[in-house]
Formats: sequence, C-alpha cells, structure tokens
Amino acid sequence: MATDPLLRQGPDSTDLVLRRGSPTGPVLIALTSAGPALLTPLYLVVPTLVVAFWMTLAGAQASTVFVVVGVIAGLEFLLGWPVVAFSRARSILRVEFAPAGVPASLRLVRTTGPDDWLPIDTLREVRLTHEVVEPYEGDPKPAVSTLVLELVLREGRERLDALPFGGDPQRLAGALEDLLGPAGVLVELRSERNTRSRPVPNSGWTSGGSASAGSAGG
Repeated sequence: MATDPLLRQGPDSTDLVLRRGSPTGPVLIALTSAGPALLTPLYLVVPTLVVAFWMTLAGAQASTVFVVVGVIAGLEFLLGWPVVAFSRARSILRVEFAPAGVPASLRLVRTTGPDDWLPIDTLREVRLTHEVVEPYEGDPKPAVSTLVLELVLREGRERLDALPFGGDPQRLAGALEDLLGPAGVLVELRSERNTRSRPVPNSGWTSGGSASAGSAGG
C-alpha cells in the first residue's frame, strides 16, 4: 500500500519511505501476483477476439472456437504472471541514506529485499513531479494529487509509478536538499496542475435522438 513519501531519520540512516510494508520472499510475491495476472487476458482481448473472428469466418464450430479462446487466455495468463511478479519484485519500498547525518552511501530497498550499498556520488539527481488533477465544474469526483519520484543514477535511472500524495511537495523537496545537498546531489521539483477532462457525450446517441425528434415532428 502506498503512503505519502516522507523522510524518517533513524539511528543509522535516514530513509525516504515510499511504500508501507517490509521485504518479502519470492514465493509470496509469486503467489500474490497470480490474482492481478488474471487481468492479462483482458488487456489482450483484442487479438484474442480477432483469432475467434477469423476462426468463425473459416467455418470452425463454436465449441472449437471456445476451446481455442480458452487456451489463448490461459497462455496469456501464464505469460502475464511472471511479468507482474517481476514488476512487484523490483518495486522500491524505501531509499536508505547512511549515516543519518551526512550520508556517504545509499541503497534501494525493494519488495524482495535491499540492494547493495552504493557511494552517495552514484546518485546524481532526485526529480520530483507533483501533479494535481482538479475536477471540472460539476464533477463529483475530488481532486487527485500524485507524486512521481525519479532517481538519476550514474548507470541508469529508477522511476517509480505515480504515488498518491497529500503532503507538501515543497517541504519534501527542501528536506531532501538539506540531506543530499552537501553531497552534491541535485533535487528538482516540478509542479503540474490540470483539470480533469469532461466526458464527451455519445455522438451516436445524440444523432439518433435528433432523428427521432425530427420524425415525430413530421
């Protein structure tokens, strides 16, 4: 479960906490990924329907089509399962900076456990993107605030998916600057504010209604 990213100072390190929870083993990750992997056939429903359509045109019996579609859906699930499990295994729970006062090293703690410690100069930049999507006039849904964290490392980047965020992004960025500034790490904060798009009325329904009204008037 995600939580507001925050800096938590302990006796040995200062942690940028991104998600609640502790590292778990690969077996548990694989088991908990089975449920979300069931959605894979839904994401790939278009090619599956294309196969079923062409089989129907070729004169295949309905039972044969159902069996083939079921086999395809099963294969899609089996392919999606390891993808979901790998994504969860790579998910970052927190970033640890040690020692707590003036950090000289950092490590990423993932769902499967912590990575190796790296020198602090491995981290070049921390990029924070705070986005607020506000409701349009008359929209019953509340505003949504998210934060995207990107770590620019010497040999690559780590970019997290958008996390729900209800805190003060300026305060978080300032705290990171105070912590990492002495080590020469840049902290960049971008703020974006947009309005949620208003749903577009169904043009087909509108034109049909107009035609019916015209016929009644005649």
